[in-house]
Amino acid sequence: MAGIRSAGSLVTVALSVALLAGCGGGSSKAPDSLDSFTAEEIYKRGEYELENSRKPEDAVHYFSEVERLYPYSEWAKRALIMQAYSYHRARDYEEARGAAQRFLDTYPGDEDAAYAKYLLALSYYDQIDEVGRDQGLTFQALQALREVIEQYPDTEYARSSILKFDLAFDHLAGKEMEIGRYYLKRGHYTAAINRFRVVVEEYQTTTHTPEALMRLVEAYLALGLTNEAQTAGAILGHNFRSSPFYLDAYAQLRGAGLTPEATGNSWLTGVYRQMIQGKWL
Repeated sequence: MAGIRSAGSLVTVALSVALLAGCGGGSSKAPDSLDSFTAEEIYKRGEYELENSRKPEDAVHYFSEVERLYPYSEWAKRALIMQAYSYHRARDYEEARGAAQRFLDTYPGDEDAAYAKYLLALSYYDQIDEVGRDQGLTFQALQALREVIEQYPDTEYARSSILKFDLAFDHLAGKEMEIGRYYLKRGHYTAAINRFRVVVEEYQTTTHTPEALMRLVEAYLALGLTNEAQTAGAILGHNFRSSPFYLDAYAQLRGAGLTPEATGNSWLTGVYRQMIQGKWL
């Protein structure tokens, strides 16, 4: 994109002298007024601050001034996307979203719209906290990343979004697993089963599926529901035979005098049939 590509360029000598002199001989203090400077001069000062200041938010002032003093100019358009980028660098994600959304609202057909959409998605993605926290932002990140993938499929941002989408999806499965383990440890087997079932049915492509199946074997055995335990073990063995989770589940079943096999008529039996028909995993 034009704005970001230019962000790493060196400030020209003439513009540097003009603005650095106005800022007190190279200090980061801004001049009282930027009205006498051209849009390009102010924009270049913003680039300089972004490259050299330890506080990316220092650059926002200059990019904002470009937009204020020279609205609807080409430099104002560049400055707006750079505001979003600077805010994101400063980890001010709410402001980054606001600037990116303003760019999309004002310049929806611009070549940098894909990057603005990607920045908006990143502002959610980079806020995804530890698994133990509320996952509302994860859902928002998934939605925003999906929009990048669908609206700009041939861009580098779509390719990056696909990778981040998979990681965020795995993150949600991890949340279900954490809660399920919590219930299982305390003997709340039905509540635990409900969480592990979500992973198997809704997040089956994530890395958490083998453990979810093993935990289902454990929970169902604890409840005396042997058909379900055997079926969960059969699914695990069919798809993840080399996994240590299968070895654990197999040992649990053998300890109860059982073998991994699809039996009975439960939701797991349906999953097993789908898997055999090639419609699952």
